Amino acid sequence: MGSSFHGSSNGATKEGKKRESPCPTPLTLRIEKLDAGLRSLDHYKNKLPRWRYIPRQKLIPLVRWETPYLAALQNLMRSPALDSYFSITANLGTHTFFMIVLPILFWCGMVHILASGVFFSGFLKDLLCIPRPLSPPLNRITLSKSASLEYGFPSTHSTNAASVAVYALFFLNSPESNIDPKLSITLKVASYAYMTSIVLGRIYCGMHGFLDVSVGTALGALLSAIQCLYGDNFDDFIHASSFKPLLIVVLITLVLVRIHPEPADDCPCFDDSVAFAGVTIGVELGNWHHARSGYSWDYPVPATAPFSLEEIGWPKATLRIVVGVVVIFAWREFMKPTLLKVLPPVFRVVESLGLNLPRRFFKQASEYKEVPTDLKDDNVIPYVSEIPSLWTSMRHPRKSRSVSMGPQSQADAYETLAYREKRRRESLSEVALVRPKLVEERDNQAISATMSRIPMSGQLPTPAMSDVDLYKQMMGAETAVCTPFTPITLSSTPSRRPSEDRREYDREDREMFSKLEKPRVRYDVEVITKLIVYTGIAWIAVEGNPILFELIGLGMGVQNG
Repeated sequence: MGSSFHGSSNGATKEGKKRESPCPTPLTLRIEKLDAGLRSLDHYKNKLPRWRYIPRQKLIPLVRWETPYLAALQNLMRSPALDSYFSITANLGTHTFFMIVLPILFWCGMVHILASGVFFSGFLKDLLCIPRPLSPPLNRITLSKSASLEYGFPSTHSTNAASVAVYALFFLNSPESNIDPKLSITLKVASYAYMTSIVLGRIYCGMHGFLDVSVGTALGALLSAIQCLYGDNFDDFIHASSFKPLLIVVLITLVLVRIHPEPADDCPCFDDSVAFAGVTIGVELGNWHHARSGYSWDYPVPATAPFSLEEIGWPKATLRIVVGVVVIFAWREFMKPTLLKVLPPVFRVVESLGLNLPRRFFKQASEYKEVPTDLKDDNVIPYVSEIPSLWTSMRHPRKSRSVSMGPQSQADAYETLAYREKRRRESLSEVALVRPKLVEERDNQAISATMSRIPMSGQLPTPAMSDVDLYKQMMGAETAVCTPFTPITLSSTPSRRPSEDRREYDREDREMFSKLEKPRVRYDVEVITKLIVYTGIAWIAVEGNPILFELIGLGMGVQNG
């Protein structure tokens, strides 16, 4: 990381010389050298194609504009009780919650909107590479370390919550609904409360802004509406007599995985998208085959798993849940290490033939001997060894949650640098065009006021910090607020040489990136491994477990044939 900074600095000097006027003043020369080759701005310009970079630059000002207002709202609402509440309820919008809980209730109807919600929200995140609102001034409150490593736009939590709420409200308001009116009203209120709690919680926890949750909510509502209106038509298409419709769906899903945008930073969004692409393939494959297996019902839709709580009873129903979850965990615990051991030699042969399709941030098979057996790469379903710690975090949320301030990902760091450079350039322009002494006094006073009122990381903001202008001063304050740049005068002899400023900025940059959590090494075989593992998990949930229940006496006595 350090070498890249020095390289940028050398390039900056050459670029600066090209822009110099024939007779530059000392102030002009200083501004040119300071602004030339800004790494934080050029990073995304160099990494992204123009058609992705332009819309990103259009949306970034909105994220920056809303940040101080988000900080003011967070400061107004903060309390230990709400910290615990929103950090816990955030789990109700995660992939883990839906993968484990929803199959118990109504798997097939929800899987389309949940899988597509996770996939397309991750698609948009990696497409536009828009960071989360800056911290500081926001505090980040979370029980999950991996969530903060992703881009912010749009909010996947909001997408999931909106899709579930809209799906539930659609059927509660359907003329075919025979639910008791009082219970229906209760469920409707619960649906609205659930969605509101998740969406508001993402803002309260400092993980997303108004733009993120608005677009995420709209995306979830749209996907859910499509499923509600056209889901039956899609099921009829899948359950056609031939295998061709299923093959088309599988191929489209694989193509979407292949064209998933390459992010500019090491973001784990692609991992989740691949997992839920596998879920889609497994569900459709299981639905298609289960409808023809003789172990399913045709009502209300083909491939319905036979179940009646009145006939089975609570003991058997509870045992079905336990057995089903154990089977899914057993499949993952066995198949994943097996594939990670078997696939690398195959990938090396494919790579030698020039047929591999490498992705950025994934190490190719020729660059490693074996994949570590203790690879922790799953953000969707926890490992068996992680269950005790997850249970502990749920029982003791105040001890398990983290409240942090400062950049946590590469995207956070680059945005901090970009905003800081923007503020510096604006300040330099004011110095050159307005009144140097007044500008200098104003900046020094603002910095002094900020220094005296900045909270330590993890502490609750004080009521005195409710001024939006103060939060604007804190934005980009990894080191800029605490160590302001040297004031510039119109004197022919500047107080510091431009090269000294550049070295200081490079030191600050390296210090910021050194504090980030280092991304784990990712291997090319993980993509295929995740596809196969989650295809199997979905097939087990849709067809494997229902057939198993019939065979071991936990079913409805449906016979094959």
